[in-house]
Amino acid sequence: MLSRTADHLFWMARYIERAENTARMLDVHVQNSMVPQPVEVAERGWRALLSISELLEAFDHKYGLLSRRDVLDFMVRDPDNPSSIVACIEQARENARAVRGTLTTEVWETQNATWLELKEKLSSGVLEQDPAQFFEWVKFRSHLARGVIQGTMLRDEAWNFLQLGASLERADNTARILDVKFHGASDKQISDPLRIPRDFYYWAALLRSVSGFEIYRKVYRDVITPERVAELLMLHPDMPRSLLACMDDVMFQLSEIRNDVSSDTERFAGRLHAQLKFSRIEEILDSGLHTTLTEFLENIYELGNRISRDFLVPLA
Repeated sequence: MLSRTADHLFWMARYIERAENTARMLDVHVQNSMVPQPVEVAERGWRALLSISELLEAFDHKYGLLSRRDVLDFMVRDPDNPSSIVACIEQARENARAVRGTLTTEVWETQNATWLELKEKLSSGVLEQDPAQFFEWVKFRSHLARGVIQGTMLRDEAWNFLQLGASLERADNTARILDVKFHGASDKQISDPLRIPRDFYYWAALLRSVSGFEIYRKVYRDVITPERVAELLMLHPDMPRSLLACMDDVMFQLSEIRNDVSSDTERFAGRLHAQLKFSRIEEILDSGLHTTLTEFLENIYELGNRISRDFLVPLA
């Protein structure tokens, strides 16, 4: 496969996943903001969200004072933010358009319809009136896109690059969603695993945001605790959005598309995979959850660069 074609497929899948995960992160914070809390606590949560998404500096430069309305506008529709939901869906469509001959008609039409419907949704005012409904729509369209890919695409290299992009982006975003709670906290605060009753509502919202609430109940059949939430989202191989499940798929896709220069990239991914597969949550908490997630995000970024170098159009 031509590297440029692979590049478009890889980034199409990443942008679909990124739009969904941005919606998931925002949904957590909208729900959490409804829980009675001091103003400074709510503001700190929104700042943590921007920081972990590496958007705080850009937001402050444009808006100055922080408000929920401005954060939502910046992360949903702002054209100056390349990671906004609008920008991600537009880029997913543009990448799909560039490789229409490689995709099935159903895949292209689904992505094109999402872009057209997005403009209608935003002009209708649904984001201001009912942000949760809008975020559910974004998630639904992402689910639909993946379902059409799974149901209509030949299992060839094009499919491999789509899956690789989606799994890599999902791993990155699951780590960010989990780390928002810990961003900027001290190791002492993190290792005292947040047994404050009001945090139950935050963890329940977080689990729902990654479609993990029912899964948590099935796996643990007990009260929600931060340690178990972290274990489920990091180390459980059967949780679709866990870091380990994502890395399982990354390893499989790399084995399917390997070439003469990709052995170092496979070894790098293998070490990252093994760290998750053979870790215990107690060890991770002892070393610091925020520290572990930060290192994971750095490694995922490096892995993405290595994949670009070995298979795709090299980054400028």
